[in-house]
Amino acid sequence: MFNKILIANRGEIALRVVRAAREMGVSTVAVHSTADADAMHVRMADESICIGPAPSTQSYLNIPAIISACEISGAEAVHPGYGFLSENAAFVQVLEDHGITFIGPTAEHIRIMGDKITAKDTMKKLGVPCVPGSDGGVPDLDTARDVAKEAGYPVIVKATAGGGGRGMKLAKSEAELETAFRTARSEAKAAFGNDEVYIEKYLGRPRHIEVQIFGDGKGRAVHLGERDCSLQRRHQKVFEEAPGPCITPEMRAEIGATCAEAVARIGYAGAGTIEFLYEDGEFFFIEMNTRLQVEHPVTEAIFGVDLVREQIRVAAGLPMSFQQEDLKINGHAIEVRINAEKLPNFSPSPGKITQYHAPGGLGVRIDSALYDGYRIPPYYDSLIGKLIVHGRDRDEALARLKRSLGELIVDGVDTTLPLFEALVEEPAIRSGDYTIHWLERWLERNLG
Repeated sequence: MFNKILIANRGEIALRVVRAAREMGVSTVAVHSTADADAMHVRMADESICIGPAPSTQSYLNIPAIISACEISGAEAVHPGYGFLSENAAFVQVLEDHGITFIGPTAEHIRIMGDKITAKDTMKKLGVPCVPGSDGGVPDLDTARDVAKEAGYPVIVKATAGGGGRGMKLAKSEAELETAFRTARSEAKAAFGNDEVYIEKYLGRPRHIEVQIFGDGKGRAVHLGERDCSLQRRHQKVFEEAPGPCITPEMRAEIGATCAEAVARIGYAGAGTIEFLYEDGEFFFIEMNTRLQVEHPVTEAIFGVDLVREQIRVAAGLPMSFQQEDLKINGHAIEVRINAEKLPNFSPSPGKITQYHAPGGLGVRIDSALYDGYRIPPYYDSLIGKLIVHGRDRDEALARLKRSLGELIVDGVDTTLPLFEALVEEPAIRSGDYTIHWLERWLERNLG
């Protein structure tokens, strides 16, 4: 086991890693920007090192500064959390060149899955079901027309290097394809420096279902069920639950086994998530995230495992502490992402926390780095906390979520708490009958 690890992240995920490492007897090094000098992850870690000014490009994305922090502190490994450098293959390669372990998959696997076309082609070869569409990048409009006609309208044009909804345009007919194609390429070039796009069949009423997998890097892998992440705003998840309300045990076993076998065959190491669109009993692969997900706590809740602890174990060369037959679902869990944003426009709301009170009680967990007097900086993502509840069944989890939302106090800034207080009263949420389009339409009706 490592003696000391460095956490190349900030906020609640950095604090999450500190806690797991401390339980394992592993020392931690927090890195931080000047804007995060008083952050909770800095206070809780055993050591801290400032790696640059507030802008993330000069701090949390500054690879030379992070390598220097490893060398200064003597950290043997780096946990990347999610976001920032967590899926940066070049960073993994630099760590390896300096004899530092990356707590995650290999640079090769990150490269393969980071390019959506390569990822789709790889998954097809591994037997994972994929959405009908182009086999690779679509170089011109004529090819786009041929692909769209074969897949059948509506289609969606997506940036190969995309994410977060950027470089993604819908075409409901051939008349709309040219504008969608050109706009998607233009956005992709501006956002990612790469204007390559591909085309997929657009599903009308899908759900977003993702399967949590975990590999030991030696040809063995397991799945830990699925999460339903269909409640999204602008392709950003806001409400996640496990298990999925629409997934039967038979479906779960089949798609889970397919995913676990696929990643085992490529020797994948650590946590990963294979994301699907699900409609009418069919799963269609959309992408794989080669890192820990924001919503990993709902999986931890229903399986009773610590995924961060397991990441650290496997990276240190130890075997996984569980096998597939050990993983049994217990109850239902829901997570809501609390952002410092002002409704109805969801505009960022940084500022000083004048009062903070976390909910408690059976089956309640809050992952947050907030404290009274903390000043939320304006330079980073607006996520300030995740409220996770666990119950014996979905109804109990929803009741616990409603109760916990009523206890949670975050004063001094605007937050998205009122959104969730409204959503838990909605019949579609209570029944679990929603798709990836439901929340956007609800917001249009209720928030204008």
